[in-house]
Order: sequence, then structure tokens, then C-alpha cells
Amino acid sequence: MRKLFTLRPGGVSRSSAFLLAQAIGVLALLFIFGTPADSLPQDATAPQAATAPQKSQTPPDQPGSIPAGATFVGSDTCQGCHQEIYDKHFVGTPHYALLKQQGKHGCEDCHGAGSAHVEAGGDATKIIRFKALNEQDQSKLCLNCHAGSTEHANFLRSQHATNDVGCNSCHSAHYAKEQRTLLRQSEQQLCYGCHTETRAEFNRPFRHRVNEGFMQCSDCHNVHGTFQTRQLRTTAAQDQVCMNCHTDTRGPFVFEHLPVKTEGCVSCHMPHGSPNQRLLRVSQVNTLCLQCHTLTFTSPTGKTVPSQPPAGPPHNQAAKYQACTLCHTYIHGSNFSEVYFKP
Repeated sequence: MRKLFTLRPGGVSRSSAFLLAQAIGVLALLFIFGTPADSLPQDATAPQAATAPQKSQTPPDQPGSIPAGATFVGSDTCQGCHQEIYDKHFVGTPHYALLKQQGKHGCEDCHGAGSAHVEAGGDATKIIRFKALNEQDQSKLCLNCHAGSTEHANFLRSQHATNDVGCNSCHSAHYAKEQRTLLRQSEQQLCYGCHTETRAEFNRPFRHRVNEGFMQCSDCHNVHGTFQTRQLRTTAAQDQVCMNCHTDTRGPFVFEHLPVKTEGCVSCHMPHGSPNQRLLRVSQVNTLCLQCHTLTFTSPTGKTVPSQPPAGPPHNQAAKYQACTLCHTYIHGSNFSEVYFKP
């Protein structure tokens, strides 16, 4: 810089040198921070704009989409062409009953505004067709109305949704066998269609009476999703769902049996069905108790060492004593005895 701009006697005045220094400073700042795009001439930015991909403001129509500007025409207009579906498979359904509410449009609440579909002579590409959508997109349309209920609020995060089981996998708006819930089949048959191992469990000698119709899968599971494992429900007090019916095990107790609180009912019982009485995991109660209550245990090194609490029982289990629950009656919890004896 010094060689380029050297002041010589009689060459450049002081004022000119000052202006030259300012110009050099401005050029240095522009070099460091760059030149704003809007300060450049229009033709300087034109080549970049020409090469940038252009996004369409209105995406092209796809199968099952609604053209922009379509308006609602009313269910009576739909009835003109779809008479059989309207009379036999829409009238009398829970969705039809919604027509009495202000702001509801009947068929178009699910299939979208139908003016473009009607004007095109019934062009199927100008209306929402559920057959043209995948399970996730179908479910999102249903959740436009149903997401507000606590029953369905967690559906998109549920195990069903994440495994491509959508609303229409179980429900049908027009061809339902169960009109109140719009199920395609009975709830029991729908669940058994995928959960074949559970169907076998309900055929065991001791079981919850689902096959007999006294209970439903949804009494214990929320098929639309919960924050519990296996989509289990909870009681109003956030206890295990078993305690909705088995209220005697609910507590709170002064002396709690720890497995009930830490591992839950399934630590001792098989919830769907079992070959053992009381849905127990093993045939003998003593064997079940001794899985935790033993005087000794084998350490990781293979050495037998004394057990840490809970210790017991002190009885000789090789002899034919009665079941542990003969004395330890209140095994789910007690307000009287820390070893769960009768009061």
C-alpha cells in the first residue's frame, strides 16, 4: 500500500490524500463484510435468480386432492349421484347426526369441498378419496375432528400409528359392522386379527372373560395410544388399570408389598390367561413366593451367600406345608401387619 500511494511534493494535496484514505477504508470494510445483495444493481443479482429453482405457489392437483378455490356444495348435492351410499351407509351413522350442528357439511367434512368435483362431472381426482391416501394421511383427516378428545389425542404417537395401522384399518365410515363406534368388525375380532398370540392366551383354562363378551380389549388398553407401555390405561388415580376392577388391591396401605408398586400386577399374574388359578405365573403359590423370599442366593461368582432383606420364609419348604397365603393373607398390602398376616 505504501508503494502504491506515496505522497510527493507538489503531487497530491492533503485534502485529496484524506479522501483517498477514506476510500481505502470503505473498500477494506466491503472486502471483509461483503456487499449487501440489495445494494447491487439489478443485473448483478439476475443470473443468481435465474439459476435458483422456482417453487410453485399452488402445487399441481394429485389424486385425492382438492383444487384451490373449491367451495362447499352441501350433502344434498352429493346425494344426487351417490344415492345408495347416502341412503344406506350414511344416513343413521354418527357422522350423519353431526349435520344438525352448525358449521358441519356432512360428506364434505371428510371428502373436502366438492364444487370442483361436481363441475368436472364427478372427476375423482378433484375430491379427497381415502383409497388414494396412505394410512397416515387418512388418519390425519380423521384427527381434524377427533384429535380434540382425550381418547384420540395421542394417536399419531401410538404403537398402532407407528406400525402403519390407521383409523381405516379398524373403522369404516360407510360399511361399519358396529354402528356406534363404526368398527369394521367386532372389537374382539379386530384385535385378534393382528394379536394372534393374545388370542391363544384367552383360550387358556383361567382367563379374563373377553371371549364371553364380559370384557373388551379396550377396557384395559387404549388402542389410540397412551404414554404407558403396551398402550395400557390407568385409573383416575394413575394406578394400574387392574385396580379399576380389583379395588381391594388398590390401597394405599401402611405396609405395602413392594412388587405391586415396583413391578406391577404382572410380576405374579398373567393378565390375559394362564393355566394356573388366579392367573398366576406358576402353579404353586410357594414356588412363586420363593422367587424373591429365599434365605440364600447364588452370587455372580457362584458362591452361595445369605440373602439380603426381604428374608424368609423360616419354614422348611421341603415339607408339605400349606400355601404361604394361608397365613400371609393380605399379600397385596396390609394396614395391620408388616408380614401381611390377618388382623
